[in-house]
Amino acid sequence: MSELLSSAHSTLIARELGIREHQVHAAAELLDEGSTVPFIARYRKEATGSLDEIQIAAIRDRLEQLRELDKRREAILKSLEEQGKLTDELKEKVATAGTMAILEDIYLPYRPKRRTKATIAKEKGLEPLAQRIFEQGDLDPLAAAAEFVDSAKGVETPEDALAGARDIIAESINEHELVRAQMRELFARAAMFRCKVVAGKEEEGAKYRDYFDWEEPVAKAPSHRILAMRRGAAEGFLILRAIPAEEEAIALIESLVIKGKGAASEQVRLAAKDCYKRLLCLSMETELRLEAKKRADEEAIRVFAENLRQLLLAAPLGQRRVLAIDPGFRTGCKVVCLDRQGKLLHNDTIFILSESGTAKAAATITHLVEKFGIEAIAIGNGTAGRETETFVKSLGLPRNILIVMVNESGASVYSASEAAREEFPDHDVTVRGSVSIGRRLIDPLAELVKIDPKSIGVGQYQHDVDQPQLKKSLDDVVMSCVNAVGVEVNTASKQLLTYVSGLGPQLAGNIVAFRNENGPFRSREELKQVSKLGPKAFQQCAGFLRIRDGENPLDASAVHPESYPIVDAMAKDLGCSVEDLMRDESMRKKIQLAKYVTDTVGMPTLQDILKELAKPGRDPRQQFEAFSFAEGIEKMEDLRPGMKLPGIVTNITAFGAFVDIGVHQDGLVHISQLANKFVKDPNDVVKVHQQVMVTVVEVDLQRRRIALTMKS
Repeated sequence: MSELLSSAHSTLIARELGIREHQVHAAAELLDEGSTVPFIARYRKEATGSLDEIQIAAIRDRLEQLRELDKRREAILKSLEEQGKLTDELKEKVATAGTMAILEDIYLPYRPKRRTKATIAKEKGLEPLAQRIFEQGDLDPLAAAAEFVDSAKGVETPEDALAGARDIIAESINEHELVRAQMRELFARAAMFRCKVVAGKEEEGAKYRDYFDWEEPVAKAPSHRILAMRRGAAEGFLILRAIPAEEEAIALIESLVIKGKGAASEQVRLAAKDCYKRLLCLSMETELRLEAKKRADEEAIRVFAENLRQLLLAAPLGQRRVLAIDPGFRTGCKVVCLDRQGKLLHNDTIFILSESGTAKAAATITHLVEKFGIEAIAIGNGTAGRETETFVKSLGLPRNILIVMVNESGASVYSASEAAREEFPDHDVTVRGSVSIGRRLIDPLAELVKIDPKSIGVGQYQHDVDQPQLKKSLDDVVMSCVNAVGVEVNTASKQLLTYVSGLGPQLAGNIVAFRNENGPFRSREELKQVSKLGPKAFQQCAGFLRIRDGENPLDASAVHPESYPIVDAMAKDLGCSVEDLMRDESMRKKIQLAKYVTDTVGMPTLQDILKELAKPGRDPRQQFEAFSFAEGIEKMEDLRPGMKLPGIVTNITAFGAFVDIGVHQDGLVHISQLANKFVKDPNDVVKVHQQVMVTVVEVDLQRRRIALTMKS
């Protein structure tokens, strides 16, 4: 059994996720063996009880957290043992601590410290005085303190001794487990974000003016506001605190440490107040702000990941001959022609503004459409996009040619990337960008995987959130989408192959190199000849790679090679070929699945096989739907309140959805305007790349803001 799989861990994770322990065990063992999340979800349903990708990823992530906790636990136990402080009681406390915060609270009194006020006081011999005062008996603190006056130690007066004793008491209260636990609960429940503008920064920090005098409960603050306030503070425009009412916090400490009403208790009361102001408040606020940041990050990353998934799984036009245009005014429009596989056939530049240029541009486009048998025209939606669309539509091209505006976010990033230079070493960035626009129409997923997801334009405060966590989450989404759709091994780019289960950059490059040297793969079995692609990698990737018109018809499906013998047995039992099974529904209906159940293959896998036989390599993405913006509405100045316009959802945030209505500035449909009913999550109403009808509510030309509504 792997070190990952302690019984306590699997019990805890099962309870948290609402699944069974054996499912956690199975998923964790498979992960520990190097299986990927998509592979486990698709091809190991019997082992995990049909856990989905979200559940498996949650098991993986929680296991990582618990292992980190265990590592810290071991380090603390070792430190305590080296200090000679490890008692059985302390060992039990450390062993059962359920969170990092509790674990650190236990260790706090024993952690090696820099010199503090309390350690200095202890060096002066004031610890016995502090202990006597903290007992809060019938004691005259000033008289007791007089016994500790010692000029040689720097204690000149009884008041000096009392001050040192209070420093020791304050630190002791700060390190008290119960005090910290209850103070943590108070901060979590009652702390308020209090935000003020830095004096003199009102004009420079105007974009944060919503937070110049802002207050709200930390527990209820939404992700986008937490990240906005933190960014404003980091940039020096805002002062941000996250604290409860001071009186309530100090009263809580006093309720836990004050035992009476005598003079000694009054000294403890002073120490408690000092403890909160100097030590505990700062510690708890830091902890709370980190926790709030973590919560805000998780929500922002969740929204980003969901948007990215929707964008990657946008409907592809499919294999069509495409003319793609990257619009431009001054430098002209870069035009490229692509074949049905997205291969670059021709590039040119046209100018659509000048009279002489317009006539030549019209002739060029008409000629290229005819010469290359163009079936669709893709136009980037950036600067001059609508003008270019209007121009192309005026040319009287055949009606069967689709003219589509394509979101070009990130195309410039791709065009300057190493991947683009590798693909098109003899062409400049303008040509590469145009190719990217055209390929996005043919197959968005295959093209967008070449771009850092953060450059695609569907995030919210993506530069403010935990970057390793963001990358991990987005990589998960890209891998999930790529493997859900499947990849044609003989046409896929290195970048697309990189995200196939079990591959990665090196094996993806090796597959492309093998393909270039030996020609198209004829079977999945041939993958085993690729350099460094061993049995484990083959097991993980084979089911997600497709080979059309290969030697085995199942190679074009999502049936895993390990299940080929099952399909062969089905065909043999029915006295037909595998091709007959895939072609003839009546033959498939005769298959008695229960007959093929074994110890390792159950009904979930057999039902998946049957679905694949019916629709080999089926694409889970929706069918492509043509879309056009409203004619004559090309810039913000054309907008008027009350206009009803078609649009495309480009980004979804916690507070609403941004919609492209074709005026070079996305409008915002606030969450309150998404539907006639209350909406908690915008994703419940709209998806990225969805076509919607919106009504213009307000146009602010000065601030470049458009308010829209989808209410009827």
